[in-house]
Amino acid sequence: MTSLTEKTTTRSLSVSKIPQEAFDWYDEYAHGDIDRRTFLSRLGTLSVTGLSLSVVANALTPNYAQAEQVSFNDPDITASYLEFDSPNGHGRARGYLVIPNNVNADNKSPAVLVAHENRGLNPYIKDVARRLAKAGFIAFAPDALFPLGGYPGNDDEGRAMQKTLDGNKIEGDFMDAATLMKNHEFTTGKVGMVGFCYGGYLTNALAAAMPDTINAGAPYYGTPAKSNIDKIKAPLQLHFAELDQRVNATWPEYEKTLKANKVDYKAYIYAKANHGFHNDSTARYQEKNAELAWQRTLAFFKENLNA
Repeated sequence: MTSLTEKTTTRSLSVSKIPQEAFDWYDEYAHGDIDRRTFLSRLGTLSVTGLSLSVVANALTPNYAQAEQVSFNDPDITASYLEFDSPNGHGRARGYLVIPNNVNADNKSPAVLVAHENRGLNPYIKDVARRLAKAGFIAFAPDALFPLGGYPGNDDEGRAMQKTLDGNKIEGDFMDAATLMKNHEFTTGKVGMVGFCYGGYLTNALAAAMPDTINAGAPYYGTPAKSNIDKIKAPLQLHFAELDQRVNATWPEYEKTLKANKVDYKAYIYAKANHGFHNDSTARYQEKNAELAWQRTLAFFKENLNA
């Protein structure tokens, strides 16, 4: 059992003490390329002075108690769950809806769809939705795991659950969520989208599949859409981590296609950052880069959704 001292050490652990191999192995583990036993076995081969295996492992895996920046009790916003019909997806879906308290049918706001990673609607993603609402946007974060009962409370189980679902139906759920936000009585009809990891892929995919619905897309370390890239109309602001070899390998060809189709895009690569650097619940988090990326994202949405 991890002691209180170890847990405290885990959260204050300097990223510089964790070898890059550990981050790379965690990325493989988080994306299903290796199982947990293999991940821990590899960590056990490292020599990290003064740090136990459990401390390093716990530093790399999420602790969502660390990730709340905007409380669900914040007086400026109202958060709730909203179920909706999803004929293009699983038939019925649910998401986390956060509305600024000054927004209503007479004072409308643009909407931003928030797409989670490959493990369902975890607390970090809900906090991102609250951050957007705090900045003045209506935010809606669907949970791909709703057909299976929703995010189960831990990422390992959530990852395994999401892997069993039909990816096309997940995309359909998010597409129907985008349409819902476009037509919501409190929105201006403008819809942006931000996503992380798998959600970054979804952001690219919906920009390509719904060019008349998605008005701005900000994928974080996401792979390209599989089709219809030539249909993209929305401006894109893409965020990449310098050390994220897996995702970055897909960027040169994607960029070439965006250029060929005259898509308005801006790509940022954050120095010495790992995949997941925006997620403030693990040691991969880099506050300076995360805050810079987020301020760029908010400015991007304000510019393109408020026009």
